[in-house]
Amino acid sequence: MIVALCATAIVVIALLWEITTPWLDRKLDARRHRKLARRHAQDAPAYDPGRERRAEQRARELLKSCVNEEEWAMYRVLGFIRVWGREPRAAGDSGGPRSRDLRGVAYAYLIYPHKPIVAYLPQTGRLLNEYCVEFPDESKPYGSARLPDSDDVLAKWMALKGDEPRLISSANMHLPGRQVDPRQVQRDIWRLGRWERERLERSRRTPA
Repeated sequence: MIVALCATAIVVIALLWEITTPWLDRKLDARRHRKLARRHAQDAPAYDPGRERRAEQRARELLKSCVNEEEWAMYRVLGFIRVWGREPRAAGDSGGPRSRDLRGVAYAYLIYPHKPIVAYLPQTGRLLNEYCVEFPDESKPYGSARLPDSDDVLAKWMALKGDEPRLISSANMHLPGRQVDPRQVQRDIWRLGRWERERLERSRRTPA
């Protein structure tokens, strides 16, 4: 009888061990993961809520140092930069906005932060195309899909100035109105014209 009871107790203990061992393993694993998470949290830099503001300030200073005085004033006052396009050699030349016959007429681009580049004809205000390009922020440790606004503008400005045909050929092209409101662009073109006239008048009134 005693032998039978001992054998039964051994079987019960073995079954309990088989049942509780996975549970204990899970508990130990969870504890180790919590310790690692706390250690990583202590080692990682504390989140700085002012980082984005300072990053944008640095980006504005860099943009100011790269563009000319007129372009910087334009961005500071109007919130965008105009870049003149390369004069096409002939109708359908790949050097300018594709899918449009410009017939040798000068064209320009408006560069907005985190919006497509908009091509238009300054003489008439006619919108041509939108060119969607992205420049992700790969900075560490807080890299994200968005650059600071002024860095995004500078990246587009440099790409257009450095190799306009390559940027235009690689961008996703859409007709006007796909992502940027055409009415807003028309207002911005009007604001740009008024700003240029006022700036010219001030320069004429300023003594040499």
